[in-house]
Amino acid sequence: MNTLRTGMLLAALTALFMGIGYLLGGGFGIVIAFLVAAATNLYAYWNSDKMVLRMYRAEEVDETHSSGAIRRYASMVRQLAMNADMPQPKVYIIENPQPNAFATGRNPQNAAVAATTGLLRILDERELAGVMAHELAHVRNRDTLTMTVTATIAGAITMLANFALFFGGNRNNAGGLIGSIAIMIFAPMAAALVQMAISRGREYEADRIGAEICGHPEWLASALAKISNGAAQIPNDVAERHPETGQLMIINPLSGQGRDNLFSTHPDTQNRIDALMAMTGEPTRLRPDPDGPSPLETARKGPWG
Repeated sequence: MNTLRTGMLLAALTALFMGIGYLLGGGFGIVIAFLVAAATNLYAYWNSDKMVLRMYRAEEVDETHSSGAIRRYASMVRQLAMNADMPQPKVYIIENPQPNAFATGRNPQNAAVAATTGLLRILDERELAGVMAHELAHVRNRDTLTMTVTATIAGAITMLANFALFFGGNRNNAGGLIGSIAIMIFAPMAAALVQMAISRGREYEADRIGAEICGHPEWLASALAKISNGAAQIPNDVAERHPETGQLMIINPLSGQGRDNLFSTHPDTQNRIDALMAMTGEPTRLRPDPDGPSPLETARKGPWG
């Protein structure tokens, strides 16, 4: 059902993209829109992982790293991949104080997972295992490719709408100038809503499968509570400059997104925690505390400092 729903939403994005192409140039505009979509998605298919890792200045690491914490992190990813019976992804570390993580790559054979130094500082080993299992679930589900395609199409829709705003559309179509202006304004909003709908569903599914991979849903639930608190207190400058990458993260890295709303790429953290704790059969006891101690203070008490 989740795959069918995602396919329908991707079809809606593609139809919206082609519609804007028609507004810009009629039948010829549809052809141009199709060619642009094909070219951008082909490029993203082969290069999206390199682009995002380079954007965040991620460093590839392994079990020979000089830092004991990073060695344990790399070893943990290898063990979790074995548990999930999937190829081991490349492992990266990002020098960033905000606790967060993401996965990228076009398929499980060409995947990478990345964690920030802030994440390693505030989580204990069980919580980190829960987070990395979540990212491996994204890889196994091929969510990394799906989210890349949606981000690419949504970005292209915004580009075409802006182009139409400056240069005008095909005013001979039904609706004329008013109809063209309306679509130029609302098409990017509709694309963003479709993109967010796909992202939210994928997060819940990755939480569920990640909990199965590590065997302890409460580990990921506890990690989400800590990461949500940390992301709210510590800005992520790279994500602020490139907000299109926010959907890749386990928690929304952008400022001011502490609640679930129409334009949030991630489900409400408490809803995710509740779903995970329901898997354990235990009542929910974990709640993100935006007024709690600084994650940097928490880090000094943990094994990852």
